[in-house]
Amino acid sequence: MRVCIAGAGNVGRSIARELIANGHQALLIDKDRAAIKPDSVPGAQWLEADACELQSLEDAELENYDVSIAATGDDKANLVYSLLAKTEFGVPRTVARVNHPGNEWMFDAQWGVDVSVSTPRLMSALVEEAVSTGDLVRLLTFKKSTAHLSEVTLPDEGWMVGRRVRDIAFPVDAVLVAIIRDSIPLTPERDRAFEADDELLFVVTQEAEPELAAMLNPDEDDGPASF
Repeated sequence: MRVCIAGAGNVGRSIARELIANGHQALLIDKDRAAIKPDSVPGAQWLEADACELQSLEDAELENYDVSIAATGDDKANLVYSLLAKTEFGVPRTVARVNHPGNEWMFDAQWGVDVSVSTPRLMSALVEEAVSTGDLVRLLTFKKSTAHLSEVTLPDEGWMVGRRVRDIAFPVDAVLVAIIRDSIPLTPERDRAFEADDELLFVVTQEAEPELAAMLNPDEDDGPASF
C-alpha cells in the first residue's frame, strides 16, 4: 500500500515508521526544509513542498497513492490537503488529524475526509478508560454513519465474567468485534468465555449505546443483566 503523509513533524514521522515497518510505502511532504530529515525515517520518500498546493501534489503523483494522511499541526492545512486528495486526485482513503476539538465538525466528507482522528478526544477517552473499568467508553465515531467504536473493561466481579459469548444477547445494533486479553486481540467466538479485565470492543449505533451501557454495567438494585 502506498501512503502519502502531509506533515513531517513528530506525528507524521511516527506514522511513516509504523507503515514502513508493516511493509507499506510512505511519502512524507513538508514545506519546512528543517522538517526534511531522511535519516529519521529510513525507507521513506521525502518531498519538500506545500501539500496545500495543487502543483506540489501533481509533482508527488498523488493519484497513484492508496491513502492520504493529513498529519500537520494546522487544521486548515489538513482540510485543504484532504479535499485536494479526494476531489482532485481521487485518493480512495483519506485520514486527517484534528488538532483543535472545536474544528472537529468540519472534518467530514464535504471536506474530503473519510476518517478524522482527534488527539484530544482519543487522549480523554484513554484517561476515561483508565478510571472507569466497567463503563462503556466511546473511542471514535465513524464519519459516514451514526456508529461508534466503544470499549468496556470487565471488572473482576462483573456479571459477564465466566459466561460465554453465545449466552449473552447484546442489543441488536451493538456488535462485539473483538476481545483484547493480555494485550492480545481475540475473535469473539461463540464458545469463548469472558474473563476479568477483558477489554471488549463494540461497533454500536448512537441509539443503541445507552442500552448497551446499561446492560454491561447494571445498577446494583437491578441485579445482573438478563440474557
